[in-house]
Parts: sequence; structure tokens; C-alpha cells
Amino acid sequence: MQPGGSSESTAIFQLLADEYARKILLAADRDGPKTAKTLSEECDASLTTVYRRVSTLQEYDLIEECRTVDADGSHRSEFETTLEELHVDVTDGQLSLTMETRDELADNFTDLWRGIRGDE
Repeated sequence: MQPGGSSESTAIFQLLADEYARKILLAADRDGPKTAKTLSEECDASLTTVYRRVSTLQEYDLIEECRTVDADGSHRSEFETTLEELHVDVTDGQLSLTMETRDELADNFTDLWRGIRGDE
């Protein structure tokens, strides 16, 4: 995300000001993807709270959902943080927010590799 409209930046600031959203974001970054139940236990939050916050975090591409299949064939969703960097700039009396996610970093590496190979 590049410096964006103030309404989106404001929404992200408000989301990150929420204690549960921060706890979930950090817990989903440790030790790989986690189920909502695990996030609920680690963050001392109800499942409803976890699902609500995860949904909002997904709206801003801060968490992604991975679906897995267990050995018994049952499906489950796991969540993992995609946020790598968050920058806040103050210029001319305005706040601007710049975010980098894991997907963007991977895309940058792929573009660099293609450039080195001459595939562009």
C-alpha cells in the first residue's frame, strides 16, 4: 500500500489501536499460521471477537487465510499475518501511511530476478 487516502489510513490507524486486533496480528505472525481457536486461546478473546477482527484485518490485507486439509480429511482455516513493514510519515501537516506485505516483497524479488535473467 502506498501513501493512501486519509480515510483508509485513518481506518488502519483505528484498527491497529484496537488491542485485540494487535494481539491477533502479532499471534498470527509467530510460529506459522494459526486457527481461530488457537488465536482465541493465545489472545484471551472469544471466537466471535477473533473472527470479527480477522475479517477486518483481511479487508486491509494484514492477514491472509490459508485452508488446509487434515489427515482425516477435515478442512480448516488458518490465519497468518502478511504485514512486514508499516511506515508513518508526517509531511506538510499530513500523516501518510505506507505498508509492505509479504506478497509485495515476494513480487519485488520476482521482478528483480526476472530483470537479472532478462525475462522482462
